[in-house]
Amino acid sequence: MTDRELIEKAFLAREKSYCPYSGFSVGACLLSKSGKYYLGCNIENGSFTPTVCAERTALFSAIANGDREFDKIAVVGGKGEETVFATPCGVCRQALSEFCQPDMPIIVAKSVDEYKIYTMGELLTHAFFLK
Repeated sequence: MTDRELIEKAFLAREKSYCPYSGFSVGACLLSKSGKYYLGCNIENGSFTPTVCAERTALFSAIANGDREFDKIAVVGGKGEETVFATPCGVCRQALSEFCQPDMPIIVAKSVDEYKIYTMGELLTHAFFLK
């Protein structure tokens, strides 16, 4: 799957976001090494602790379906129609690092034509591992 296709799918996932409190909708598309992709969107809750980010929604869906090795992820987010370069939050970076190699690309996009690519290692330089 091309970066462009991954970004397009992340935008589709963003449309399903439930964010009545922040108004900041996020979509993610995680590509597994098996070639399957998993969509995620942020889901807010009035009690903020159970709120979950798009990246973790996609990751947990993949794990629940038996995939534990990943090639790349695309993330898009913003308020209303606006899209910004929305990198994964610290919790998502830590969760992703459990299953993703430090050189895995993380694509952060404003559109299919305007995006930046970071590596997992660039975004989380000192991951915490129990292993």
